[in-house]
This record gives sequence, C-alpha cells and structure tokens, in this order.
Amino acid sequence: MMKHIRFHSIYKLLGHGTMVVLAVALAGCGRQSKPKTAQQVFTPDVVIKTTPVKDQGRSSLCWMYGMLATIESERLMRGDSVNLSPDYLARLWLSDEARVSFLTRSTKKISMRGMMTMVPHLMQQYGMQPYDDYHPFDAVNYQALCRMATRVARASVSLRMLNNRMTDILDKQLGYLPPKLYMLGMAYTPRQFAESILLPGDYRALTSFSHHPFGQSFVLESPDNKMLDRFDNIPIDQLMRVIVTALRNGHPVCWEGDISEPGFDFKNGVATLTYDDQDVTQQTRQRAFEHFLTTDDHCMELCGLAHDEAGRRYFIAKNSWGRNNAYGGFMYLSYNYVKMKTIAVMVPTDYQHEQH
Repeated sequence: MMKHIRFHSIYKLLGHGTMVVLAVALAGCGRQSKPKTAQQVFTPDVVIKTTPVKDQGRSSLCWMYGMLATIESERLMRGDSVNLSPDYLARLWLSDEARVSFLTRSTKKISMRGMMTMVPHLMQQYGMQPYDDYHPFDAVNYQALCRMATRVARASVSLRMLNNRMTDILDKQLGYLPPKLYMLGMAYTPRQFAESILLPGDYRALTSFSHHPFGQSFVLESPDNKMLDRFDNIPIDQLMRVIVTALRNGHPVCWEGDISEPGFDFKNGVATLTYDDQDVTQQTRQRAFEHFLTTDDHCMELCGLAHDEAGRRYFIAKNSWGRNNAYGGFMYLSYNYVKMKTIAVMVPTDYQHEQH
C-alpha cells in the first residue's frame, strides 16, 4: 500500500475555509519519525485480549499482520490460544507470485501489497504455521526479497530452475520450513491447523461509500484488492455501530484505512483529525475518497474502546510497527478519525448473524 504525495488540504476539500497546504509523503504501512510529546491519558472502556505486538519490518504486509492479529484475538476471546506466522504465508505467496511472473513473462515488479480480505484465501490455500514454529530471528527486508524474486523470475529458463532458486533464497532469508506441525501432542498439516482456527466465510467484509448502492456488495476499487474481493456496502453510521458493538461484545475488528493525516502519530500513539470536533458525514467521506485524500494505506486490529480526560471517544488499535511508541505498539484512534478514514473493516460473520 503506497501513498502518493498530496498537495491538498483536507480543510480545502471539505470547505472549512482554511487555506492550509499539506505535503505528506507516506509509504503505506511504514513508520513515521515524529518527535515524542507528553503522553496522553486514556481510560479503557473495553479491552480485548491480544497476542504480543509484532514488527512487520521493511514490508508492505500490514494487511497480513492486521488480519492475523484479529484472528488471534478472536480465538483468545473464545479460550483458544494461537499465535500465527505472517512469514509462513508471505513465503508461500511470494513463491507463487514468482511462478506467475515467470509463466506469464510479466514485466511488472513483484509486490507484496494486498488487502486484509486476502488472508482467509491464503490460509485456505497454504494452511498456517504457529508463529513460534516459523519466524526469522533477524529482520527481513521483504522489499529486497521482492526485487530478488523479480530478477529470478526474469532470469530463469525453466519452472524447475525458478522453484529451486526461490527455495534457496527463502531458506536463507526466512529459514527452513518445519517438516511437521505439532499442537497439544497432535500432528497436523498446515491446512488442518488453518481449518481449526478459520473456515471460509468466518468473516464479513464491510465498507461505506455512496458511489455504489447501500445494501449491496461490490468489488472495492483499491489498487491492493488483487483478488477482487467484494465488500458489503452499508451507511457509515451503521458501520460505526457495527464496529463499536462488535468490540463491546468481545469481538476484535480488522481495520483498513488512511494514515496520511498529520494527526496520525505512531510515536505518540494517537490518531486524530485536525477538525476532530466537527461531524463526519457520508458526503465528506465520499468527497475525500473521490479526491484521493482517503486511500488504502494501512491495516490494524481494533481491540478496544477508551476515552480521554475530556470524555472524547477512541478506539484502541494494535499496530505492527514494533513496540517503540508511547503505548508499547498500541495506538488510540479518535472516533471521528475512524469514521472519516476507514476504507473497510472485517468482522466475524457469526456476530453479524447475531445482530440480524
């Protein structure tokens, strides 16, 4: 998920009359280097269990980390402790991307950008490994791995050559795949393990944009929607109720949205809008989306609700940029930030059935 430089102010777009020009250049899923300020005080209202914060390193795999974190928390809330390996999925998917590039003689560079909706597809295809069984001890530069895969795909003269070269590269960079998987004394295949924690249809993808009819699903127009997944389209106020109610009932939510606002501050662990005290409407969301001021930048797990000393509402988010921020890798996103900057969310389907 990559962000182009913006030379527009959100004020200008929404007609607040403030002539401020912002030039924000962000690499999607990448860290920011802002000075640390005094830590804000938040009071938690709902806290959902999570696994330890991970670090996606130099990769665009936030969508994978965010969705796996959501699945982990859902299993924890059901009394089932799992910690899942993003590197396992990334390895097998990168190998497949190299094969497709070779067989189609593609001239495009291989990329690992994607959306959270791809994770259930990949788990169904490849299965899953526990995090403790498969993760590299040293940071992996997936951008460099993609460049290597692109070169290998172009230089190989046979599929066998490609597969052997990719296996060598990935073994060296990520480590060897475990020969067997054991859980509670039982042997599983990766697919059996995946099916024990996630089945097709367990999650529902939701969005809220008025260029498609509400109450219907559509293929969300994001460059990272590589599998052309469909999202159910509902009004933004309904979407916010779904998110809040899910969290209050102990269900984590996977959130995908825009982090280009100057108020998104990982170092200090907060995300607010400059105009946070003003109402966000369906129309203002739509205008920002159509003017590319709300784009698909980042993915995180929403794992709680909180309020600040003034009583303003926040969502607690588990990020995947390591623990080096004011709240140990977690963030507080204001209610209006989520309402304005959400591209899409994923919530458990069983919970949705309960609501209807």
